[in-house]
Amino acid sequence: MTRGGTTAAAPHGPRPMTIALVLVLGGVMVSLDTTVVNVAVDRLSQTFDASLATIQWIATGYSLALGAMVPTAAWAVGRFGAKRLYLTAVSAFALGSVLAGLAWDVPSMIAFRVVQGLAGGLVMPAGMTILIRAAKPEELGKLMGTNGLAILVGPLAGPALGGWLIDQVSWRWMFFINLPVGLAILLLAGRLFPADVTGARRSLDVPGLLLLSPGLVALIYGVTRFGDGASGAAPFAWIALGLGLAAAFAVRARFAAHPLIDLRLFRTRAFSAATGTMTVFCAGYFGTMILAPLYFQLVRGESATVAGLLAMPGALASGTAMQVAGRLADRIGPGRIVPVAVAVAASGFALLTALLTADASYWALAGATMLVGAGGGATIMPAMTAATRGVSHDQAPAASTTVNLVTTTMAAVGTASASALLSARLPDGGIKAVHRMSEAAREAAAPALADAFRFTYALPLTLVVAALVPALLIHRRSTEKES
Repeated sequence: MTRGGTTAAAPHGPRPMTIALVLVLGGVMVSLDTTVVNVAVDRLSQTFDASLATIQWIATGYSLALGAMVPTAAWAVGRFGAKRLYLTAVSAFALGSVLAGLAWDVPSMIAFRVVQGLAGGLVMPAGMTILIRAAKPEELGKLMGTNGLAILVGPLAGPALGGWLIDQVSWRWMFFINLPVGLAILLLAGRLFPADVTGARRSLDVPGLLLLSPGLVALIYGVTRFGDGASGAAPFAWIALGLGLAAAFAVRARFAAHPLIDLRLFRTRAFSAATGTMTVFCAGYFGTMILAPLYFQLVRGESATVAGLLAMPGALASGTAMQVAGRLADRIGPGRIVPVAVAVAASGFALLTALLTADASYWALAGATMLVGAGGGATIMPAMTAATRGVSHDQAPAASTTVNLVTTTMAAVGTASASALLSARLPDGGIKAVHRMSEAAREAAAPALADAFRFTYALPLTLVVAALVPALLIHRRSTEKES
């Protein structure tokens, strides 16, 4: 079996499915932490008497660190080995979780979340590299679907578990919970993952790193400045700086011997179309994760536990669709699945935008979120499969790094954009003003608050619809025909 003309290494030790199941735990640890924080935004804002623009940095700061670290993953895999890197990243993530649980104010929590992000930026690319190297091309879709169970378990258990911990125990335990999970991963991965193979080491592309990582940080920071109420040219200047640095990186990468990201991957239609789809889709899809819990808590007056439970239908639909789509991708090709899945997600967002009133039926909202979840679950993993299928053994780190960079960066951009839009539409004083309202005043303001959320949901709807364009360019061929 060959990939891109290079003979793939025969897997040794445990079966690829066993490796995928262990990687699910790592993905659960990362996604659980993300979804728990989404539910906790309102409570943390009250605890620290902070605005939404400030509190959202607990999520955005993590994403910034994640995005800044992902570009180094391909180099780090070559320098230290995928298994060793994975174990180190999991250890650092667990440590960062404990530190975040011990935070005494918002700045300290943001700092410790950055520690988590720096580690989390290496967990997924290293794990995906291990999986791609162990798998045969014809089984990659099924394994990606299995690996995607983390995107089911985290969003499904995270909001409910996090809400219960926040209401009944302490918000600190939403971070402490990662410690036993991390220890379990270290024990299993240390015993079951195949040993690292010796490969050619290359030097770190330091100039590229100094262009791309600060560029991503500047871009996302510029977007979040709108949520801080910044006016004038400052936010646009940060965004322009970020885009300029990213463009300079792209120009330099064309001539560098070992760039952080191998832009030659984009010469293939499958890779460029799939990553283009994820670029737009992930900004809309993941950018809304912070919105639904806030709607239920601010507009409807629900507790964190109830807000978490109400997120479960969408997460269940996402995970179910992911498993079905992952297996269908091996049979009929990702290109036949992704456009339909994007359209399903768009229909869900359209329904949410129409239904999200102050007294909307929870059953109707659950149906709309299930459409969103099903569309997201059936889009992301097949798109990843389309992007990474057929890459050579040597290209696996670069491919997985690029895919993860796209998803994490665009999730951060989407979250920052959604927070900025919502902050601009909330009453004067923002989320803190809502917290100071009496119950009667909040109920009177509920229609206006609901309108703010409906306005904000128009952004992800637009982005998801736009994702149909590159999705239609993904090849509509099965694995056998592509090989």
